[in-house]
Amino acid sequence: MGSNMAVTDQFEAFGSSSTLSIVLIGPDEMRRRSAARALAGPQAGYIQELDLYPKLDEVPRIMEKNFDVVVIDLDDKQEYALELVEAFCATGSATVMVYSTQMDSELMLRCMRAGAREFLHHPFSGSTMAEALVRALVRRPAARVAPVQASEGKLLVFIGAKGGSGVTTLASNFAVSLGRESNKKTLLIDLDLPLGDAALGLGITAEYSTLNALESSSRLDANFLSRLLAKHSSGISVLAAPGKLTQVQPAMEAINKLITVAKQNFDYVVVDAGSRLDMAGSTLFDEAETIYLVTQVGIPELRNSNRLISEFFTTAGPKLEVVLNRYSQRTLGIDEEHITKALTRPARWKVPGDYATARRTQDTATPLVLEDSPISRVIRQMAMAACGLVAGKEKKKKLINLFG
Repeated sequence: MGSNMAVTDQFEAFGSSSTLSIVLIGPDEMRRRSAARALAGPQAGYIQELDLYPKLDEVPRIMEKNFDVVVIDLDDKQEYALELVEAFCATGSATVMVYSTQMDSELMLRCMRAGAREFLHHPFSGSTMAEALVRALVRRPAARVAPVQASEGKLLVFIGAKGGSGVTTLASNFAVSLGRESNKKTLLIDLDLPLGDAALGLGITAEYSTLNALESSSRLDANFLSRLLAKHSSGISVLAAPGKLTQVQPAMEAINKLITVAKQNFDYVVVDAGSRLDMAGSTLFDEAETIYLVTQVGIPELRNSNRLISEFFTTAGPKLEVVLNRYSQRTLGIDEEHITKALTRPARWKVPGDYATARRTQDTATPLVLEDSPISRVIRQMAMAACGLVAGKEKKKKLINLFG
């Protein structure tokens, strides 16, 4: 087979807008021929095979031929092959695919970080390669016809006035309820780093985390993000916090990129920001449709709430909604007037205290909103308000459906 010097003028004549030009790099002839056979199809217009890994400084010369797709065998020299992936991704706009006989999650993650868009398992099964080529065709800039820009999803941020306010419980249950009530694509992002436990509360074991997204923000797009998400049985997607304790100080640019990509691909993006005020410099506060400030009726909590509102939310107006969690009218003898004065505004939501129910659902990793309780009713009302539904009208509609 030919080397990189054998790329000929055949490609210069290749001009079909519905097919792809492909360079296939694989030192192992058997695997390379297998890959070539899998690539052959209506999407592949021209395939150039290289039987040696090129040198890194030869990558720009190869990409001068404007290949749409680069396919690389990982298994001969894995570390060097990953360097090649990164070099090809940094040179031009080709879709880089990799294949391996191994199905190793760590290897897949390293490939994604290097910039690969497709990880294929050899031997190739069914229409796997054809589907990957269709996705590459859609990605190719020349093949895109200025699509109408879809409206971005709504960003809804939960932040606590103090640690232990119950932000995670409210945010995760709100996300589940929002997805169910709206019947739209909903994503929960756990930004309560490094100790966030939204996934744990929902009974999810996540393979990837928010940290993976933030560390690879330069390559973060819809495809990459989708691979990092876990799916909850309710239908919502979850980007979990890391399962291991990791010292994290994410750059604001990385957080902004994550939020941008998430809003472009989901109707609702719910963020559990814990009590991390250092994220005030990101787009979280500026772009949020609603910011839910979660606090409790206690002197320290109300004092912190007052300081937060004065510092960050004096111009937020209706975007800020105060949530009194574990609320009881008899708490410490603090009446409604004093609460409103401390918060500089009335609390929008009052979530009652119900320790037994909350504890039981936490122990069983069952969302509160999947059963009827005083807490779940308030959270459901919050979700319905966020997606433009009115609880009373919705109940009336259901009665009409039952009897008419």
